[in-house]
Amino acid sequence: MTARPGPRRPGRAVVATRLGLVRRTLDGMHGPDDGEAPWLDDWVHGPALPPPASWGRPGLALLFNLACAGCVSRAVPWLKRASVAAGSRATLFAVHTAYGHPVLARDAVAPQVERFTRSFARLPCAVALDVNGDFAEQHGAEGTPHWLIWNERGELERSIYGSQANALTRLGYLLEAWGVPLDGSGDAAGGGRESSVD
Repeated sequence: MTARPGPRRPGRAVVATRLGLVRRTLDGMHGPDDGEAPWLDDWVHGPALPPPASWGRPGLALLFNLACAGCVSRAVPWLKRASVAAGSRATLFAVHTAYGHPVLARDAVAPQVERFTRSFARLPCAVALDVNGDFAEQHGAEGTPHWLIWNERGELERSIYGSQANALTRLGYLLEAWGVPLDGSGDAAGGGRESSVD
């Protein structure tokens, strides 16, 4: 797991809201008027997904980075199994983020992420890019891998940091509650931290 070292840029404050975390900048820039963090707009694999409020079902996002060993070895394979098992019962997707990692130009990152998701991981779900790490930061990520969980109303309900067994077991229980059987794939050994967004 890769934790983020200290603040990234001066002039930003993170304000907790009832529905999640929204980054407010001191120079007057901020998220939409409804208080929700801006949605992803750079999809490199699979169909672009609309914001969670339009899904009508629960959702799970994996925030990962290719330089994160826990992401590549545990979190991404777990997401792949869970995506297949979930089918249309839940929306699962991945976001490659620079949060907690060096920020690279999109032209340097996108081809690697596309090749990884298509040829190596063969992910059956959509993958977006968070090139500068803002999406992860706005949603309160602690590092990578980090999991974001939305309820069927599109409200960010919870987040879990980590890819070891404790984190994956909690994610497995969550999917079981959504009616998604994982056949024991969520019960490896280890730990992770869960935090409530409310």
